[in-house]
Amino acid sequence: MNAEIVMTGTELLLGEIVDTNAAYIAQRLRTIGMNLFYKTTVGDNEDRMTLVLQQALARSDVVITSGGLGPTVDDVTRPAVARATGRKLVLSEELLASIKRHYERWGRAMSDNNMRQAYMPEGALGVENPVGTAPIFAVEEGQKVIIVLPGVPREMKYLLDNWVLPYLRERYHLHDVILIRNIHTCAIGESNVDKLIGDLETESNPTVGLAAHPGQTDVRITAKAASEEEARRLIEGMEQRVRALLGDVIYGVDEETLQGVVMELLRQQGATLALVETNTLGRVAQQLAMAAKDPTLIKGSVIAPSNEALQRSFALPPEAMAKEAIHDPAKAMAVAQAARETYGADIGMAILGSSGAQEGPYGQSSGYTCIGLSTAADSATRDYQMGGQNEVAQTWVAVRALDTLRRHLLGLPLVPGQA
Repeated sequence: MNAEIVMTGTELLLGEIVDTNAAYIAQRLRTIGMNLFYKTTVGDNEDRMTLVLQQALARSDVVITSGGLGPTVDDVTRPAVARATGRKLVLSEELLASIKRHYERWGRAMSDNNMRQAYMPEGALGVENPVGTAPIFAVEEGQKVIIVLPGVPREMKYLLDNWVLPYLRERYHLHDVILIRNIHTCAIGESNVDKLIGDLETESNPTVGLAAHPGQTDVRITAKAASEEEARRLIEGMEQRVRALLGDVIYGVDEETLQGVVMELLRQQGATLALVETNTLGRVAQQLAMAAKDPTLIKGSVIAPSNEALQRSFALPPEAMAKEAIHDPAKAMAVAQAARETYGADIGMAILGSSGAQEGPYGQSSGYTCIGLSTAADSATRDYQMGGQNEVAQTWVAVRALDTLRRHLLGLPLVPGQA
């Protein structure tokens, strides 16, 4: 069975409210094995919503709406559903009584316009709302159905979980489950991931898809099966194939984060870290600190956005500061060593990057960053043609810095693909 979500509300179209309801509905539909192929957002306009619902019914078996069930004139879901299904609106005395009971329980008088909430398309299945004033209803059209839910998240979640999902399971004899695993990669672009695993993306169950984020690419595996155990088996088989093709650019799955993986490696190895950041302005230290189960693993952190700030923070040899460019490899190595020795850490890391206002992945210039690592045994640097202090630039550089540290802790080449 194929489902479609229709979100209604001009405030959603204008970006005044972030749509979290659709995400929740989509996640819950997965648990009953229902496919979701479309999601539409429409404003508070009866004509446009009627058209959207007609289109949804033409291509989907189950249409779930959220929003537009309030008592005001711009709450247009009821009349739009009635028009889309060729029915007239009728007053449900049962739903009206349930609304009145709510107000009596609260010790308040019901307004006349609240009566609008008791109307539904003729022949619809009405459902009381025990956590709010807006009842819901389902309109069955042959084998298809439109189900309307409130826009208030708390009410929507309660009614979805306690009435809609059981109703759909029973009506369509749903027994399948859909499971998803997200495999996280970094230091490799979406196009390169696609080049490596493109053949897997053509398979049907499980399916494989990609999602790009700044500096990272997720590989999403989706399996549908009659049981959770079977779905997991399908996912695990595909995951092994993905890992064989992508190798060590994979850093984690599902809820794992790059900073969390790095902190766990530090904990496992009993290693401590000292950080110096220029263009990332403390972003890496903050991410690590928020992921840390043991904050003592970070011995110290310094933000030094200029050569002068570096010299004030550490006693650096003159030869290390000879070049004016802050992203010089010799400077990065010296700063990483100075941070390690100053704070008594096992590992020193320096993230030294240019910080021009026009620099970044989408700026006039990409900028430059050099990452230095220092331990008692050795030191190394990595250069990147990316810099700047804007949000996207900082995110890209932070990912590269965290991955450099991850690879060092795992004993991997700092540059993927090099021996």
